[in-house]
Amino acid sequence: MVNKTVLKEIILSNENFIVNKIQNLINRNDINFPSGIKKVIVFYGVRRSGKTFILYDIFKKNNDVSLYIDFEDERLVNFEIEDFEILKQIFFELKPHLVEKDCIFLFDEIQNVAGWEKFCRRIVEKEGIMVFVTGSSSKMMPFEIHTELRGRVWSSEVMPFSFTEYLKTKHIDPVDNTNYYTKKKAILKNFFKEYCTWGGFPEVVIAHNDFERSKILKEYLNAMFFRDLTERYNIKNLTLLEALSDKLFSSFSTKMSLSSFYKQYKDKFPFSKDMLFKYYKYFLNSMLVFEVRKLVESSYKRLRNPAKIYLIDIGLARKTTSSDVGRILENLVFLYYKRKGYEIYYFHGTNECDFIIKKDNGSFLPIQVCYDLTEQNMPRELTGLIEASKSVKSNEGLIITYDDEREMIVDGIHISIIPAWKFFFD
Repeated sequence: MVNKTVLKEIILSNENFIVNKIQNLINRNDINFPSGIKKVIVFYGVRRSGKTFILYDIFKKNNDVSLYIDFEDERLVNFEIEDFEILKQIFFELKPHLVEKDCIFLFDEIQNVAGWEKFCRRIVEKEGIMVFVTGSSSKMMPFEIHTELRGRVWSSEVMPFSFTEYLKTKHIDPVDNTNYYTKKKAILKNFFKEYCTWGGFPEVVIAHNDFERSKILKEYLNAMFFRDLTERYNIKNLTLLEALSDKLFSSFSTKMSLSSFYKQYKDKFPFSKDMLFKYYKYFLNSMLVFEVRKLVESSYKRLRNPAKIYLIDIGLARKTTSSDVGRILENLVFLYYKRKGYEIYYFHGTNECDFIIKKDNGSFLPIQVCYDLTEQNMPRELTGLIEASKSVKSNEGLIITYDDEREMIVDGIHISIIPAWKFFFD
């Protein structure tokens, strides 16, 4: 039970802080939610991806009718489900003119309150209050949502900044096409190089220097490693977890076989194959890494083939050689299409193609990603792309490079070659 006076102070101090102290919020590109439907809107995603600031943005645009509460506030450590009704009453005591109005309740880190689902469902469906909530990545994913809210939730994944969102922090308009052809082009390419190095976590993007960026990313990894993995799943075999973590974060944009991992490490420290697969699943659930499966008709065959591994943010990658830049581009292309919500596969026939994107209309777009097209690698890239295009009956293909740009037709396939810094301008 929380003291009413304390709740009143929290409501008013939060309002003052958001309205007067929070400035220069970035409008997120792919965060959409419906209006006029009676569902609890859940923002979920990896830690530090900007979920709280989305709530701040909603509050600032609707501060006259909104309530914001952060359940990681130490003053709310004893907050229980019964306190929600008291919280609501205090809000309307402070703003009695809103009793019959449409209001917005914004609850941050709500997973800290057991049973929150029942209260949010009731006020959305019975009282017409619009509710937005955020929570830790592992506990708020759609498959983790409690039964009371199944079918009554609109879930929206929040990821670190895309390149266009990154550019907004640099005061560059992503939709201004003149950037392609003026002296700003050199500035864009330099920003893209920086984005490829440090990624898009908001706090990293606005950091003042490389030392700060490096320190922030290390702190993020430690927090994610211990809070989202070790503590969340009560992991005992830390040696296995660390070895798997190192493998995943250094194998981005490549295929990874857990069976091969098992053969490599089984004699170095004790663990079972079941434990390995379980720990790997924990990484996927934490949304630190994602997998892309081979494009085959059978789901059984998809699971039998190794998955390609991609990271939630390139700033977390273990980069060791200059050749990693091609893999970085590939990871960024994956994140681009994941933000769009498309189905993503890879192709492996006689030759290979990095991605097959399934569009909303059911058609497919084959994509190759490489740093630079040369006389040496051009035949390999084209052969894989053309084979993939014919396999999925597509008459187009895309090659994304670091700086090349041209069009060509090969074997009746229209191939667009586009530089990455320009491709991500969407």
